[in-house]
Amino acid sequence: MSHGPSASGGALVAAPPHGHYHDEPHEPVFVGEARTQLDTILSRYPTKQAALLPALWMLQDARGWVSEKGIEEIASLLEITPAYIKGVVSFYTMYHQHPVGRHFIQVCTTTPCNICGAEEVVKSFLEHTGCGDLGLTSPDGTYTVIEVECLGACGFATPVMINNDFIESVTPESVPRILSELK
Repeated sequence: MSHGPSASGGALVAAPPHGHYHDEPHEPVFVGEARTQLDTILSRYPTKQAALLPALWMLQDARGWVSEKGIEEIASLLEITPAYIKGVVSFYTMYHQHPVGRHFIQVCTTTPCNICGAEEVVKSFLEHTGCGDLGLTSPDGTYTVIEVECLGACGFATPVMINNDFIESVTPESVPRILSELK
């Protein structure tokens, strides 16, 4: 059973998180300390193009998602086409192509996890975050919940990732506690 868009699909956003609206003017990310960090990264690779994934991570860490203007900024710095970068961004599900909540929640719903109650965990997250449906962001911009195909922890169903934190053995009953512990 699916509740809507997943990590591999085009998710919808009910309300963009604060500071991450589509129509806001783009302020360059790679200035000052971030530019110095990118230059250090570039020195480790044989070509500028080889530093694309770390540059995308830096952009996403700074802005919360990878925007068209962000892609253009990276293209200029790495001397590659925006189309090439867009192909990379659309290939990897780890890059957000739209604004997401401050807490990006991924729930594994593959068969082993589903058998162990993943659908109920998803429903609990949707209820307690106010997202309403998968791929939507909560009205206050705090949460986005999606389902993912596998988090590689079938022995600890249901696994969940919140931003970069991995949580094992999540139950519907544990969701309120997990959410209350987020900062």
